[in-house]
Amino acid sequence: MSLTLGTLVDRLGGRLHGDPDWVVGGLASLQSAGPQQISFLSHPKYQSQLATSQAGCVVVSPAFEAAASIGRSAIVTDDPYLYFARLTRLWKQREPVPAGPRIHPSAVISPEAWVAEDAIIGPLCVLERGAKVGAGSVLKSRVTLSEACTVGERCILHSGVVVGADGFGFALHQGQWEKIEQLGAVRIGDDVEIGANTCIDRGALDDTVIENGVKLDNLVQIGHNVHIGAHTAMAGCAGVAGSARIGAHCTVGGGAVVLGHLTLADHVHISAASVVTRSVLQPGHYTGMFPLDSNAQWEKNAASLKQLSRLRERIKALESGHDNNKDTSP
Repeated sequence: MSLTLGTLVDRLGGRLHGDPDWVVGGLASLQSAGPQQISFLSHPKYQSQLATSQAGCVVVSPAFEAAASIGRSAIVTDDPYLYFARLTRLWKQREPVPAGPRIHPSAVISPEAWVAEDAIIGPLCVLERGAKVGAGSVLKSRVTLSEACTVGERCILHSGVVVGADGFGFALHQGQWEKIEQLGAVRIGDDVEIGANTCIDRGALDDTVIENGVKLDNLVQIGHNVHIGAHTAMAGCAGVAGSARIGAHCTVGGGAVVLGHLTLADHVHISAASVVTRSVLQPGHYTGMFPLDSNAQWEKNAASLKQLSRLRERIKALESGHDNNKDTSP
């Protein structure tokens, strides 16, 4: 199936400047696109790339309509990034679906597990007793779905995902650790995508819950009894400790950590590499990290930080003394 600009606009909308019969030869970034490829401009900081791009067509917002239309075709839409996302899915549909079994013969599926008729189970997957996979979901290779864990509809679990390993629960007794059996499960909603080698631990008593539309990147760790609200997204290497509750429509940047038993309200956005040490109950963008510096300068700053508490007390004492010395005579 060849895609023309006219076909794109018919399918996805937008306003076309250019020849509707122009055939799209591929999708590429502004920097690498050639004359037969289509690209997009979603942020003003990349405007300089537009002038030098060789792309034959660019998807832009109305603000860049005039600049994008010079010497090339352009599709104008209110949200170029969303438009390009939908274009990638349309482009993917051109690829023939490889023939093969819906459930790979190397997959190990318990007789007590349940798999929807159109779900796809890849090579070397393991579905244990009571596991359930909903309609239209895809488990790529080496996914493990442990006992009683459920995956909703239209989900994608990438290679190496482990759902339902035991949570990290131990009681210390006389210098030794005694295991706390993890009796809960994991419940994953609809339209969830989970990146490669991400681990979601089962709950100790209650279930760990991933609500509809959540997107987790590669190598994300979700501890036991965590609850993640709908349409929240977490970038690679983020970690959420046990019993934390993350609201809906949140974002957590790569390498960020949310400590256990904390709550993030809906629409909270955590910057990459931040460590969340207290609950965040108001929507907004939050950052907590120490800026990169030369090691020598970092050590000096770290030494100063250790003195902050003492300096604060001194300042409070000085301010208190200053207030006491004020002249209060009429």
